Amino acid sequence: MAETLRHLRFPGDRSRGRRFPEPAHPYRSDFQRDRDRIVHARAFRRLEDKTQVWGAGFSDHFRNRLTHTIEVAQLARTVASVLELDEELTEALALAHDIGHPPFAHSGEEELDHQMQRFGGRFDHNLQALRIVESFEQSYARFPGLNLTFEVREGIAKHSRDFAPGEIPELDQYLPGLKPPLEAQLIDLADEIAYNTADLDDAYEASMFGMEEIASAVPGYAAIVDELEGHFPGASEKVLFHEVLRRLIDTLISGLIEGTRSAAIESGAESVEDLRRLPARLARMTPGSRITNVQLKEFLRNRVYCSPLLAEERASSTGMIGELFGFFLEHPEQVPPKSWDPPGDEPLYRQVCDYIAGMTDGFLRRTHAELLASR
Repeated sequence: MAETLRHLRFPGDRSRGRRFPEPAHPYRSDFQRDRDRIVHARAFRRLEDKTQVWGAGFSDHFRNRLTHTIEVAQLARTVASVLELDEELTEALALAHDIGHPPFAHSGEEELDHQMQRFGGRFDHNLQALRIVESFEQSYARFPGLNLTFEVREGIAKHSRDFAPGEIPELDQYLPGLKPPLEAQLIDLADEIAYNTADLDDAYEASMFGMEEIASAVPGYAAIVDELEGHFPGASEKVLFHEVLRRLIDTLISGLIEGTRSAAIESGAESVEDLRRLPARLARMTPGSRITNVQLKEFLRNRVYCSPLLAEERASSTGMIGELFGFFLEHPEQVPPKSWDPPGDEPLYRQVCDYIAGMTDGFLRRTHAELLASR
């Protein structure tokens, strides 16, 4: 039996706890409660109407931000289970990893960041996720936000990057200079595997390319096609595509499991504290699966993300965000007040950014039409 990484599993009884202490639940662990609070959050439900890649109207079958999040959680929990890490911590982190995303996917994030830079600020969806779980959600009488454990909040802060002390002052409370637990390190790569394979699936369904074009750009994909064509000689291309896609997901996830296991063994880390002080993260893919993942990402960038079909959608959506941002700056009375902040507690541009970032695609379109149609 392959060696597990149970010795690097985050010990729940050593959690740094919650910002506002709460009594233990009689039958749910702290990380399970965090997961449940995220699932019941309004910000999580809004992901159903936030773009992953394809906006509304392309297809009822394509992923949105919520279905993508569910797929990330499924993949990440599988990896944690095989390596005997904490599955509940992993799942909580996976479910929370995108709740800070604004409408219209990464183009929406880039436009909000552009607007914020005009005032010397920035917009980052990971930092926005922290603001959501720490302040914006208002469902508990005893505290603001969701009062998640330190480890889940730290994992959100370090979802896709590490930072040094003082590099991001608002995150200095989250152990800058130290690596997050291995459960948190898995999320970024599980996220990549989920969106690379899902975007391939949706774009193929949209007839943007055929299997031959994928195979010519991604040799690892071609090898799977060659193997499975012999097993299913009479299958249609569409059915064969899905057989290959499943094998591709399995190959990439297995690569993440084996790559992480090998890196952890080679590091000599014997505890979570050892892991935190390593110079590099341990979560990684094997060389072969990493190459396939990179080639797949490059293929999607060239054939999907930069395609004229999606460029037109991006231009329209970012235009609406920019116009609404300007409108709310001119008409601050149209920005709903926050129930948890005293009036004037934050500058107007920050309030406008938070309001737009929390919108779904549909609500933003309706708001734009209502307030700016006459213009």
